Parts: sequence; C-alpha cells; structure tokens
Amino acid sequence: MNENYPSIVIKAAQNIKLLLLDVDGVLTDGQLYYGNSGEELKAFNIQDGLGIKLLQRGGIKVGIITGRSSNLLKRRAQELDINPVVQGREDKLTALNELLETMDINIEEIAFVGDDLPDLSVISRVGLGITPANGNHVLASQALWQTKKSGGNGAVREVAELILNAQGKLESLLATYR
Repeated sequence: MNENYPSIVIKAAQNIKLLLLDVDGVLTDGQLYYGNSGEELKAFNIQDGLGIKLLQRGGIKVGIITGRSSNLLKRRAQELDINPVVQGREDKLTALNELLETMDINIEEIAFVGDDLPDLSVISRVGLGITPANGNHVLASQALWQTKKSGGNGAVREVAELILNAQGKLESLLATYR
C-alpha cells in the first residue's frame, strides 16, 4: 500500500488514536430515502465497514458525531462496535469538546471526516481534518487531506488504510486475510 500521501498528512496520521466520522455524506452518499410509510432508508458501504473493523483491530477507536438522529445509524454503529456515537448535534465542535472531557486523548490525536459546513469547525481543529471527494469546497480548502473516493463509496475505507499505513499496521492486518 504505497500511496503517495503528502508528508504532512502521514505525520498527522501517525498520531491518530481516534477517528470521528460524520454520517450523511461520509458513511453514506448523503442522499436520504423516504418510503411512503414514513420509513427512512440509508445505504452504508460494506468496504467502509471493514475499514472501521481494521482500524479497531489496529488499536484505533472509531466514533461518530452527526447532526441528524436515526435508529438506522444506531443499529449500524452497534453492528460495527462504534463508540462514542453522538447524534442530533449540529454544534459538532461543542460535542467534540464534551467528548474530550471524558476521554484520555488530545485533539491532535483525533482525525475527523466531514463533508459539509457543519463539520468545518471540527475539521479545522483536529490533528487530521479530512473531507471526502464529494466534500464541500470550503471544507476541501480547510481539510488537511481529501480522499479520492466519495462519501458512502469507500472514502472511510481510504481513510482507514491511510491511518493504518502511516502507523505501520496495515500490512500485518491485511496479512490475516491471505
């Protein structure tokens, strides 16, 4: 896995202990589907899910801070053992600061992936701010790195491989599948 990442991105990724994710536009493609009976549907990428599992096996915690609330997300987070999960918070920087009070982690040890303006305050403050390929241009200008893949289409997996590669953990984790 020899991608050509900028050295500043590799250096930041080497320190990451917690990856925080937005949901709509990051873990999903950002589209909301509503059925006639009022149900809400979202599609989650299975490769992103495996990327999250790889991070966890590599000792990196994964959490979520999102502006919307949904039982679908709660179910997916439980399936992937994602914790913490903070839903219904447009004030994401305040939510992050509240998390920092309860965790033994520094802001420089956090990576955050967000795709739109409510994510800007967090992306510009964490150790590794990331936006997916479909991220808003304002976020792209402030993020340390932008993925090649879009949200809901492998961006989280790309982030997972970046962090694990930078920390020298990726090859041994991939070896378990050979």
